[in-house]
Amino acid sequence: MITSQTVIMLTIGAYLVFMIAVGFFFSKRNNTAGDFYLGGRKLGPFVTAMSAEASDMSSWLLMGLPGVAYLTGICDAAWTAIGLAVGTYINWLVVAKRIRVYTHNLGAITIPDFFSKRYDDKKNILNFIAALIIIVFFIPYTASGFAACGKLFSSLFGVDYLPAMVVSAIVIVCYTTLGGFLAASTTDFVQSIIMSVALIVVLTFGISSAGGFDEVISNAKELPGYLSLNAMYDAGTGEATDYGFITIVSTLAWGLGYFGMPHVLLRFMAIEEKEKLTLSRRIATVWVVISLAVATFIGVVGYGMTKAGAFDYLEGSSAETVIVVIAKLISQIGPIAAVIAGLILAGILAATMSTADSQLLAASSSVAQNILNECLGIKLSEKASMIVARLAVIGITVLAVFIASNPDSSVFEIVSFAWAGFGATFGPIVLCALFWKRSNKQGAMAGLLVGAVTIFVWKYVIRPMGGVFNIYELLPAFILALAVNVVVSLVTAAPPREVEEKFEEYRKALTK
Repeated sequence: MITSQTVIMLTIGAYLVFMIAVGFFFSKRNNTAGDFYLGGRKLGPFVTAMSAEASDMSSWLLMGLPGVAYLTGICDAAWTAIGLAVGTYINWLVVAKRIRVYTHNLGAITIPDFFSKRYDDKKNILNFIAALIIIVFFIPYTASGFAACGKLFSSLFGVDYLPAMVVSAIVIVCYTTLGGFLAASTTDFVQSIIMSVALIVVLTFGISSAGGFDEVISNAKELPGYLSLNAMYDAGTGEATDYGFITIVSTLAWGLGYFGMPHVLLRFMAIEEKEKLTLSRRIATVWVVISLAVATFIGVVGYGMTKAGAFDYLEGSSAETVIVVIAKLISQIGPIAAVIAGLILAGILAATMSTADSQLLAASSSVAQNILNECLGIKLSEKASMIVARLAVIGITVLAVFIASNPDSSVFEIVSFAWAGFGATFGPIVLCALFWKRSNKQGAMAGLLVGAVTIFVWKYVIRPMGGVFNIYELLPAFILALAVNVVVSLVTAAPPREVEEKFEEYRKALTK
């Protein structure tokens, strides 16, 4: 007799095979480095929207957010979700169309390439610094994705963490190396659908198992601060703890990260027609708002299921497995239910893979395109460029696997730090480059460096002081980097006339 665990394994296996098949399919469509890194700017509005958000959310959506809500109530999860939802909408509204038009006008296919061409940096210093920042923050970020996959397989099937993590990395690198950006974007689109189905099924089953919606709310109200937006429930003391104004502002600052996320910005650059970005923005915003709200409420439903006796109370980091636990319960209903449970667990895997593949592409483009080709001046044929691009993906994967080899590594800490790093370094320069003609090369370079340094200093030196300094490092680093960019641009020479003329051409192209 086939067990439910076997059905789950077969379902997840079929999903992984499909991902690799997509890579093979798109491998024949990559004729140039531009195709490999940007898909030849051929993405449709639905793929642009859903792949951008799937590559952004990672396993945090299906593990981290429900886990926080399960343990402490909706406050921390809700404010984080609000910050991300607002950041998503504003990024699509004010950045998407502008960066699509500007990069197309300049012929830029990566973010560092855009910075270099926008500021006419003939020595490619900006290009080099930006590429290094991508490598520094994306390799450990990718490693966190591999680690999440390894932990999922290890907890599900009782296999050792290391081989489970390595197999996950091999699957991701296979379809990314073969198919490049088009494969990553298409699989991300599919993965976003699987993630959506997983959220809906888990929520519906969970409410039913907990005794209905009213029972879920009734159980949550019994815990002090559990349903509050200015307090958190402390399971250790059984009391509510204050969630002050500074903490709220700090949590909302997660939304600032979107302005500097290379893998999200690349989706904006890759859409086929800029006019379709309006539809993409609506699709993306609706999906993000609904998915974040549902993921948060699943945590509350999970506690209701615990009160109803469906499963034991999940303590500490085990709370992040609440969806995994619910999926296992679903699998026990029957064979079809086991397939659905397999899809739910594949959804968690999809959330992680959709982020890791995009990070691999962004990091490999920094090595092959930005550093070797543009900074070091190593000119390669299109065929050789494709080989180097694929070798860069493999090389970065090996480094990420090495970093992820420790099963005790903190996935959330790595993600939080990398998110802050990109938000504070790239965010201010992206905004200045798109909106301010007077912004110059010196200001951009100073902003990049100050943002990167402040992230490390604030996290490891200032924030540990506590009190008013206990703020997510992204907020002070973003503000300081933006201020430095503006001040340095104003006290140094104005950009060359050629740069200003290209800015005016871009601005006119926006209205066409």
